[in-house]
Amino acid sequence: MLSPDNVRLILTGDVMTGRGIDQVLPCPGDPEIHEFYMRSARGYVALAEERNGGIPQPAPFDYLWGDALAAMAAREPNCRVINLETAVTRCNDFWPGKGINYRMHPGNIPCLTAARIAACSLANNHVLDWGYDGLAETLTSLHAAGVGTAGAGHDLQAAIKPAVIELGSRRILLFACGHYSSGIPADWAATETRAGVNFIGELSAQGAERIAQQVHAYRAPGNLTVVSIHWGGNWGYRIARQQREFAHRLIDAGVDLVHGHSSHHPQGIEVYRERAILYGCGDLINDYEGISGREEYRSHLRPLYCIDLDRDSGALQRLELIPLEMRRFRLQKPGEADCDWLRLTLDRECRHLGTKLRLAPVSESFLLDW
Repeated sequence: MLSPDNVRLILTGDVMTGRGIDQVLPCPGDPEIHEFYMRSARGYVALAEERNGGIPQPAPFDYLWGDALAAMAAREPNCRVINLETAVTRCNDFWPGKGINYRMHPGNIPCLTAARIAACSLANNHVLDWGYDGLAETLTSLHAAGVGTAGAGHDLQAAIKPAVIELGSRRILLFACGHYSSGIPADWAATETRAGVNFIGELSAQGAERIAQQVHAYRAPGNLTVVSIHWGGNWGYRIARQQREFAHRLIDAGVDLVHGHSSHHPQGIEVYRERAILYGCGDLINDYEGISGREEYRSHLRPLYCIDLDRDSGALQRLELIPLEMRRFRLQKPGEADCDWLRLTLDRECRHLGTKLRLAPVSESFLLDW
């Protein structure tokens, strides 16, 4: 049960509701894509069905979330935050030379509201896959559905502006930014006169200071601040020294939680000055189910992160990982062997960062010790 002294957030890594996912929902968009490997998004549906069996089509809007819906509802979070890694658009003006272009039809936005998503980071390497018109439609569609956005906008000031989540006498401010190491092209950086993302060129002291100044410009008494960062490569557990230093500088400047993503599998978690740093949350929803390779990472395992912060100080009080897996484009509880593997693997990586992961005593989840 949540203490009245705490605020509870559910956080996830990448939610990719474009391409094959979009095709199984009630309002699929144009399936044409521009990849060397695949020319139709329907191909990714076929690969998944070949791997694990038939997927209902059209699938109900809540289908993707599966067992995650009950897991989130049972914990009664104050808000739910994702990294939405797709454009939400009907635009056909794909970004040339990008290689992979994600889009979801705006008519499928109920797949997000079905999970009661309060806000999403858009500072990632797919939000401009369908050009500036695609970004504009993405923002308009999400805001019309009541989903807050951070990290991308029609100019730099809009990309900097946080999503505001009202919690009675408290507010959570969600800021978002993205680093080129995650695949964000440098020319996607928002400027005073150009739309784009809140882009980080270098994970330096100066870069951290710039993000800290953005936070201070909006923060007020009673606010808790989360900085969501898209950074690092897709595979591997090693956390770069520059990432740790950057995260520490943000917390030194008053940020309450660092929410990192880009890796296709979860990475270790650090607690620094009573503040949590999630370096890589892993994917939650995507259409990768039938794609082979990198099996050693078991990227079909998809955790949710349930985090309690002190309502007044922002200090970390509790951090729980809820393991799930994706099968037939639906999140479900994984088997015991997969759960054990995930706990032991993440515990190993957490210990490199001064924390530990243990099995929760009364639920099929893991708790962080620090």
